[in-house]
Amino acid sequence: MSYEGRWKTVKVAVEGGIAWVTFNRPEKRNAMSPTLNKEMIDVLETLELDAEAQVLVLTGEGSAWTAGMDLKEYFREVDAGPDVLQERIRRDASRWQWQLLRMYSKPTIAMVNGWCFGGGFSPLVACDLAIAADEAVFGLSEINWGIPPGNLVSKAMADTVGHREALYYIMTGDTFTGPQAAKMGLVNKSVPLAQLRDETIALAAKLLNKNPVVLRNAKHGFKRSRELTWEQNEDYLYAKLDQANHRDPEGGREQGLKQFLDDKSIKPGLQTYKR
Repeated sequence: MSYEGRWKTVKVAVEGGIAWVTFNRPEKRNAMSPTLNKEMIDVLETLELDAEAQVLVLTGEGSAWTAGMDLKEYFREVDAGPDVLQERIRRDASRWQWQLLRMYSKPTIAMVNGWCFGGGFSPLVACDLAIAADEAVFGLSEINWGIPPGNLVSKAMADTVGHREALYYIMTGDTFTGPQAAKMGLVNKSVPLAQLRDETIALAAKLLNKNPVVLRNAKHGFKRSRELTWEQNEDYLYAKLDQANHRDPEGGREQGLKQFLDDKSIKPGLQTYKR
């Protein structure tokens, strides 16, 4: 299915099972605007129903991933409007970044090709996995503009980065690099920009080789378990296990056990079951 020209601020291309979703406001360093937020809701809901799109990669056009929120459109223009407009804009941002992207039904990878600032930390952390370019520059610069981090950026930092490091960058506005982001756990890996796309494709290939129903339940189970008590997790995770077995048309559990116990064709930690 072709998506060329369907959205104004987002480009989408599906190739080899990978949906490449690209923030497309390079003249604004891909800053997120109310229009982009609204379009991202439609992009994610559309791709969720596209059988060819099995892994989603989120990246940016040009030299930036995203410079965060468009300060002019978010604050100067929106502040002058009615309260209901502000509520709608905030709702749209949270809708795609947290309600959709964080618990998306398909694996998601943030491919951070350049600048990642402010509000960009929300979709970055909402993605399941992340690979950054060594040359990428990260920063929580809101403090320099007289505002605290917007949306759920503070929650994103609290969930992924250590207490002291998170507060340091929130309170100083200092920038850091791809290798530093990897060291603090904000991204999985940092590689030279020239290798970034190939590394992302290699990671996506690993995910494409997994049972999609089991993969979805595994990632949802992990994310929900961070928010639940031990007792709640016991009920929830067993329910996800049963759900995966019930919904899996491949019968992955049965196949995997047969290949390991009977056929002796796979070894734990070295191979996946053969689909």
